Amino acid sequence: MRKETSRIEKLGDILGRSLKRLELSPRLGEYEVWPIWNSTVGATIARNAQPEKIRNGTLFVKVASSTWMQELQYMKDVISEKLNDSLGRAVVKNIFFYVGTLDDKTPRPRSQETSASDSPARESRLDEEELHSVKNPEIRRALKRLYAVRSRKGRK
Repeated sequence: MRKETSRIEKLGDILGRSLKRLELSPRLGEYEVWPIWNSTVGATIARNAQPEKIRNGTLFVKVASSTWMQELQYMKDVISEKLNDSLGRAVVKNIFFYVGTLDDKTPRPRSQETSASDSPARESRLDEEELHSVKNPEIRRALKRLYAVRSRKGRK
């Protein structure tokens, strides 16, 4: 008797063909933003803003406060460009920021961790430490502006 050999397919191959048939592959590719978000935007922004969902190229990002929402609004073109560069293709076409409560998994913003009795010198030192973690020079400059505004408001 001749033994027939059956062709065994890898599960990954079957899933790949299924995704292509269902046209889910491009939508799943959009979610590649999550693993690179923190490293792309830097620790300071990541503590204050996290992606929530993406729909048709629009990334919805939850931010810790209206101040962060306003500052990030000015930086959204730079952020989307950096994300797309990291991904190697244009996934993020627009970013929509909204204020909300960040998950407990996300480290709290430094402004909530420090008390009102902290000295301006200590706050300035913390800001410089945080800025050092931001690799992108354009984002770092924008954050310096944000810190300058925050420290001026604190003196009034």
